Amino acid sequence: MHPLREIQYRAPDPLPQRYPFQLPALHGFASLPLTSPVTFFIGDNGSGKSTFLEALADAAGLQVEGGSPNMIVDKPRTNTELAQALHLVWNIKLRNGFFFRAETLYNLASYLEDLADDPYSGGKSVVFGPYGGRSLHERSHGESFLALFQHRLNPHRPALYLFDEPEAALSITTQLAFLRLIHDWASSGHVQIIIATHSPIILAYPNASIWDFDASPMALTTYMASRPYQVTRAFLDAPERFLNHLFRDDSQD
Repeated sequence: MHPLREIQYRAPDPLPQRYPFQLPALHGFASLPLTSPVTFFIGDNGSGKSTFLEALADAAGLQVEGGSPNMIVDKPRTNTELAQALHLVWNIKLRNGFFFRAETLYNLASYLEDLADDPYSGGKSVVFGPYGGRSLHERSHGESFLALFQHRLNPHRPALYLFDEPEAALSITTQLAFLRLIHDWASSGHVQIIIATHSPIILAYPNASIWDFDASPMALTTYMASRPYQVTRAFLDAPERFLNHLFRDDSQD
């Protein structure tokens, strides 16, 4: 049984005339049932999928700057109003979780470095042990991502894992390796995964729920109807025609 059953949205009354409450994805939106261990949020830049995911992390008690609940990062919280408008319905009381944000991986690695230098932390072997035994700063960006995914996230106890665009530093083949990790987590029966992504490869995970934030309000869609799949398929089917249209000089029409 996965931990989170439903995300309910209780819009403030009166509705603030500012971001993120004016996002089309939130207009008329009331509830997002979570029926699968794997859920995707998709949508163009500015659609609100990452904003919603961050608010979900905040509402769930996770570290909104990226990391686990017990990590303390000295950064101002954002989207707290939206987090307060979310009501989470749980199957299992959440005790473990992790919010992964590609843009804050450096901050997380620096936090671990500082923690390892603390004489009361147990030292580098204790701090870096869950991350493959060495600092994330001593690896490439992509290697740091995989070290975090493979070593830090434990599929043997109930947990909620949130990922904001994990494909940011992953090659095509590494995205396939990430799909295998998703499968291992989901197959455990303990872990729930929610991912905001643009990647048609990651989005291909079978039997996942896909919520489209380009819709108003946000709505369920299918893999083959999703924009990441449709645009990528159109490009790969006829790249030359696609590029000719993209680079066309409209002044000659």
